[in-house]
Parts: sequence; C-alpha cells; structure tokens
Amino acid sequence: MAAVTGSSISISMTSCSFKQNQALTRLSNSNSVSLSINGKCFPSLRLRSAPSRFRISCVAKPETVDKVCEIVRKQLALPADSAVTGESKFAALGADSLDTVEIVMGLEEEFGISVEEESAQSITTVQDAADLIEKLIEKKSA
Repeated sequence: MAAVTGSSISISMTSCSFKQNQALTRLSNSNSVSLSINGKCFPSLRLRSAPSRFRISCVAKPETVDKVCEIVRKQLALPADSAVTGESKFAALGADSLDTVEIVMGLEEEFGISVEEESAQSITTVQDAADLIEKLIEKKSA
C-alpha cells in the first residue's frame, strides 16, 4: 500500500519513506506515481483508495431490532429510558451467561422460533440476535 502525503511518498509494506526530491520521478496525477531509486526505475504505481474498514450490514428489520431491544430491557430489568440499541452488547448491559440464555428463551417465545445452542453462543449484541431471528423466520417460512 502506498500513500502520498505532502511532498513524500511512504510505502507501508516495506516501511520505507522516500522524499519527493530524492525518489519521485513523476507524479502524473493523484492516482499514479513513478519511482526512481538509486538510479533504478520502477514502473508506475497505481494508488487506490483503501476499502472501508467497517461495513455495517443489517439484515434485520428495524421493528425486529426494536422488539429485541424491548425483550433485552425486560429480561435485564433495565429502566425504560436506558439506551439499548442494535450495537448494544449483552455483557455491557450487565448480562451474564444465564441472562443471555434467558434472553434467547424470551426471543424464542416471542418470535415462535427455536435457536440452536451453537447459534445462541454466537449472539453477543442486540443486532446479532435480531439478524439471527430474521434468518430463522425466513428459513421457517420457506
């Protein structure tokens, strides 16, 4: 990966940094550079923008997430005004492993689904639970 910043080019794969007046032969545009180091020419390097590190993809419908938030709030006896969102982690809300099992049981009852133990162990956030519910409901109706 190469990054152009100001008057220098840094190449992070080799942990080298070359000043523009020493190594840069040509900066044709912001997407391409040619390098010459110690008299050796290197072909043009194409610079690409890095892909997003975080990509949020929500499978569950907002109403499913809201219902899961309500069930989590009820199971953990949290105040009605407590902030429970899709990103909320059960552990951060004060849930231990027994609370998580009770939350899953409440979700099974509310949505008429059955969650396998392996799937239940992978649930750590409200969004995880809502996504799993949507997946199981879709599978059940197919």
